[in-house]
Amino acid sequence: MIFLASSVGACAPAAENLPSLKLEEITNDLLMPGKAELIDLTHPLSPDSLYWPTGSRFEHQQLDWGMSEGGYWYASAAFSSPEHLGTHLDAPIHFGENGWANADIPIERLFAHGVVIDITSKSNASADATLSVDDIEAWEQRNDTLQEGSIVIVRTGWASGWPDWETYYGSSTPTDVATLHFPGISPEAAQALVNRGIFGVGIDTASIDPGNSSTFEAHQILAAANVFNLENLTNVDGLPEAGFDIIALPMKIKDGTGGPARVVAIVAQR
Repeated sequence: MIFLASSVGACAPAAENLPSLKLEEITNDLLMPGKAELIDLTHPLSPDSLYWPTGSRFEHQQLDWGMSEGGYWYASAAFSSPEHLGTHLDAPIHFGENGWANADIPIERLFAHGVVIDITSKSNASADATLSVDDIEAWEQRNDTLQEGSIVIVRTGWASGWPDWETYYGSSTPTDVATLHFPGISPEAAQALVNRGIFGVGIDTASIDPGNSSTFEAHQILAAANVFNLENLTNVDGLPEAGFDIIALPMKIKDGTGGPARVVAIVAQR
């Protein structure tokens, strides 16, 4: 049997207490027609991709693009990108001095059971809405206690505003970070998720913390526990509350604080 064994650091829950997501479970679903649906949770990267207002844009330059002198088609290009733009992963070192960098995150943590906690009704009422401990507990009442080693996705409905700067960042002056308004995760909810031993948190907004945060407490709490973040997700409206798996593979950047990621959900058709 093929499986992913845990290899975790001192800040993470003990490996023997965490479940392994068997690759066999994934491959069986993928290899049998009709057994699984793949949902791409990733915005494509382009010069139009949104980035954190203090960062820089994605650039893509065609170097060769056409028929070569040898009579065959040849295309190549170069790109430059900040770590934190588009759909991307925040490595724990982003807000934790002793946290894992991109290349340090154990690969088995990037394959995990997924859950969705929906706060769209709160987000529709207020751009500053946050995931609360009550939201987590309400999900658990409907489904069961959050499984250790899960990736928790917070659905806010905010992806519908992508890629319009003012809509997505909730500001008529989105380059001014003091004016941003979009949903996120409260510090108390971040700590509750850490207490449950999750591997990662994802959200369909620009940041795990709400736009009006100036201290990024949720980032700090999650980073201290070596929990990674997945930001600017899309298509999360197609996910169930539970019963699916997540593959989240960022660029493996040595000493990286984050990086563009391809994030895919595998929803089994049982």
